[in-house]
Amino acid sequence: MPRYAANLTMLFTEVTSLDRPGLAAQAGFDGVEILFPYDHAARDWQTALGAMPLAMINTPPGDWAAGDRGHAAVPGLESRFRDGFLRAADLATRLGADRLHVMAGVARGPEATQLYTEHLTWAAAQAPDLTLCIEPLNTDDMPGYFLNDFDQAARILTDVANPRIGLQFDLWHAARIHGDPWAVWEKHKAHVNHIQIAGFPSRAEPGGGGFDLTALFRDLDAMGYEGWVAAEYRPARATVHGLAWLQALKAHSRMIGV
Repeated sequence: MPRYAANLTMLFTEVTSLDRPGLAAQAGFDGVEILFPYDHAARDWQTALGAMPLAMINTPPGDWAAGDRGHAAVPGLESRFRDGFLRAADLATRLGADRLHVMAGVARGPEATQLYTEHLTWAAAQAPDLTLCIEPLNTDDMPGYFLNDFDQAARILTDVANPRIGLQFDLWHAARIHGDPWAVWEKHKAHVNHIQIAGFPSRAEPGGGGFDLTALFRDLDAMGYEGWVAAEYRPARATVHGLAWLQALKAHSRMIGV
């Protein structure tokens, strides 16, 4: 049975970061995800989360303002990636995160592909109790990002061949990259271990854009998917006033037995 997570980097921004888990719980979410929880101490997040499960965090991106988007595929920055990954793995473990997204960074070419593959294998060995994921990001939002195609991601996952490393299926990025997110889902769903949803083309509340979320949940039921479906979108108004989609999907899930 899938669980619903609120992305606290994008939702409930009306309050401070440490106040957002409580609002997510009140709104009916089963858990939360945090893109970069590195600005607060682990003990502060532990207090803020309380009993609220943490679905996922990302590895440190580096200097975001300078254009860094992670380092796993960036030749010459191997030490920076490894230090950042170990920091992320420690925090993920302390916070009980279900997933750790390994950010590839800005790079291109065969050397970057080889390095990313090697680093994923290394990362899995360093954190044997964690599940990892990789996410293709569209190059309009993330110029130069190495992992920018779902077929590319599938090839890398096949080469790594580790059951603890899977695909993060982000509906928004699938639509921006390939045009037809449902075709992407059908082709690559066997690799998926984390899902993120948003509306298209506005990236506001989930729904629209020709992607049938109820069909997705029927598919998840058939697959026996028990992972997270995370809401990663930009609310059109205060988050709490735009959650009709969550109640509708929860009602649909109950109806089909998900």
